[in-house]
Amino acid sequence: MESEPESVSDVVAAWIKGWVVSRGAAEPVAEPWGWTIDVGQVKHVSRHVVPEPDEATVRKLVEATSAPATWLKLFARDDVVRPWLGPGWQVDEPGFLMTLPLAPARTEVPSGYTLTSWTAGGVLRVLVRTGAGHFAARGQIAVTGASAVADQIETAPGHQRRGLGSLVMRTLQNAALEAGATTGILVGTPQGQALYGALGWTTRSPMASLYFDPSDPASSGA
Repeated sequence: MESEPESVSDVVAAWIKGWVVSRGAAEPVAEPWGWTIDVGQVKHVSRHVVPEPDEATVRKLVEATSAPATWLKLFARDDVVRPWLGPGWQVDEPGFLMTLPLAPARTEVPSGYTLTSWTAGGVLRVLVRTGAGHFAARGQIAVTGASAVADQIETAPGHQRRGLGSLVMRTLQNAALEAGATTGILVGTPQGQALYGALGWTTRSPMASLYFDPSDPASSGA
């Protein structure tokens, strides 16, 4: 089995490769400091991804940004990057870059639920529903060579703490392994980090998530 990517920059590069497939975003444009990606959504027009942010680079990106809904994904702690921002920049929920050496995982659908999976556009999707067909949990994964990027993992509030998140993750893990991937990659929320950690995922780096919205009076400031 191939080893996991060694550096944070390598992991971020692999994450981006799978993320654009998962989200149907444009091909990443390489920059000296990282990548720019066109996402094409009203609240997320584009993003700059910087695996090793420094003050000079971030300030230059901030100063060059005039379009609302431009995002920065900086692989560093919030408290480190906030002083580098200018007016109009908002701080979103932080993330955590995590990896997992893929191995077969045992899955069991809890009583009262059903699991459906399908693949479209290179992305495998998993849906968990109640016996009555109500949404309970979901997730998806994009395999790009040796790496597989898990994305948009969600469990409905009324169905949490029932093992559904673990079921989704293990199902995706098995599917990625069968597709030839050796390493799982994701960016999780603070809440998701605990679940993924319990499933064997390792945190590789924090990620500050920022977006430009000059109309919002709750500016993060400089």
